[in-house]
Amino acid sequence: MSSGDGRAPGPLLLLLLLLALPRSAGRRRAVVNRSIPDVCATCHIHATCQQSGGKSVCICNYGFVGNGRTHCQDKDECQIGASKICGNHTLCHNTHGSFYCVCLDGYRASNNNKTFIPNDGTNCTDIDECEESGLCGHNARCVNTEGSYMCYCNDGYKLETGEHSFHQDENNVSCKEIGCGSPPEMKNGYIVGNYSVQPGSAVHYECREGFYSNEGKFSYCTENGTWEPATLSCKEIDCGKPWLIPHTTMTWDNSTTLWSRVYYHCKEGYYFNGDKNFSECTMDQSWENITYVCEEEELFSNLSIFNETCVRWQKKTGRLGVQEMYTFHVQGQRWYQKNFFHEMTFELFTHKQAPEVCLDLQPGTNYSINISMVALNFSLLVSMTTQITDPPFPEVEFVAVKGSAPLLRLRKAEDQNGPISLYQVIVLPLDLQSTFICDSFAATTFFSNTTDIKGYVAAEFQAKDVADNMSIALGDRHYYGKFYNAPLKLGQEYCVFLKIISEWNKVRTQSCVIWAQIKNLSPSLQYMTAVGLGSVAAVCLVLFLSFSVARSCLHRSVHPPPAAVACEAVHLSTTVDVASAGIASLFLETESVSLL
Repeated sequence: MSSGDGRAPGPLLLLLLLLALPRSAGRRRAVVNRSIPDVCATCHIHATCQQSGGKSVCICNYGFVGNGRTHCQDKDECQIGASKICGNHTLCHNTHGSFYCVCLDGYRASNNNKTFIPNDGTNCTDIDECEESGLCGHNARCVNTEGSYMCYCNDGYKLETGEHSFHQDENNVSCKEIGCGSPPEMKNGYIVGNYSVQPGSAVHYECREGFYSNEGKFSYCTENGTWEPATLSCKEIDCGKPWLIPHTTMTWDNSTTLWSRVYYHCKEGYYFNGDKNFSECTMDQSWENITYVCEEEELFSNLSIFNETCVRWQKKTGRLGVQEMYTFHVQGQRWYQKNFFHEMTFELFTHKQAPEVCLDLQPGTNYSINISMVALNFSLLVSMTTQITDPPFPEVEFVAVKGSAPLLRLRKAEDQNGPISLYQVIVLPLDLQSTFICDSFAATTFFSNTTDIKGYVAAEFQAKDVADNMSIALGDRHYYGKFYNAPLKLGQEYCVFLKIISEWNKVRTQSCVIWAQIKNLSPSLQYMTAVGLGSVAAVCLVLFLSFSVARSCLHRSVHPPPAAVACEAVHLSTTVDVASAGIASLFLETESVSLL
């Protein structure tokens, strides 16, 4: 307030104000001091009061996050991933305020505890389940894997399910012994002897009587427990039509299978001359030969065969000087060539007392010749077998090469002049090509390291084993038949012959043809490498010997006698020459073949 005259308040008023101010201020200060709370008392139950900068601060405990006073919630340590917080091959489990780790199946903790917290270096290591005996059961083996294991059947066993591997704890399976069971049946065939059903075993088939086969007769049990299909095909034996015998009638049921029989009977006016009057179909698919002949009154005699294909006879005395007409009916067959049939008919007019006829017959053939005197209705049957002649020249593609051995292709020849038995590949030095005689290689000779080589048989093949357009590699070091396919020598020149051999009725014939010429045979890459290594070895040997000689000289004297120096030089030279010769001979072919 103010006085009525506008002056300043009086001293009394100021005093009253001063007395009032301290008391009021003191009361306000007392109220403020009572409102400051105790910080540590306000910390969350999962928080700890700590001093920081002279002040009390509430901090959430390990494993919790929050402001420390109003909330401290659990921290999920596993959310960053088990491999990051626990390590590899683990599972992470969060707990209230903490966590723990466990190893995956197939692993164990290095501290051998079921759970761990990776603050001491604990990690999870693989468990070798295969240490447990018999884990996979009988006839099986265990293979440990990372964190697990697998079971595999032993050799000779397989799973019933057909799977390759298994877990014994997942399904109840077992390994059963592999077996092919009963072999397949063969039409018109049967099994010979005993057999096994184990893999690799073979069963042998044969055709039953009356059937034949030229194909494979074995079936093999495979690793999969199945039988390979046999290539055997049994075909029924068929002899075809039987022989015709003049002046006979046949009793025959038209059967041409094995052991079929045809009976012959002489016509009226003829009599039987021979050992039996029937012929049977045999295993070689031909009718057996018989000497059954129906003869009339003898009109000519002294019949003989000469020069293999010629016949002569004596005419009846009572018809001397009379011109006779003879008819010839010729039939030829081959046992080795079923589709071959040679037939011809011709007439002969002659007044000679001792006629002679030479027939144009095919080689390697069985002939039946019926000679008839037309005027007297008289016939005579003659059997004749011609010898084989040289087989046809081999059909080859001539090859001329330089530097390397060629790959030759063999074409199968036809049985034209007799049954072809063998094929031979013959190697000669090129300078002997003009002097080669096909018969000179008839002897059987093996490859030898001791004889002087002039030529040799490199390979021999049975005709039945030769496929058309078959490949032959010269010098492959294999045996073909009884002969060794020797490697060709470097720098040499060769000529190669192909020989075809026929054998029948104790007669052997052959034909040869030049197949290839090889010039300037050069070494292969492997040979050049070997020679290079040999040269390096020779140089090293020379250096070593030089060092040895020098060292020996130092130990003798400072001024050795000239004779000693010369001796050492000769010795060193000889050593080097021997070493060089040894190195050279090491990489050259030293094999040779016997001269036939």
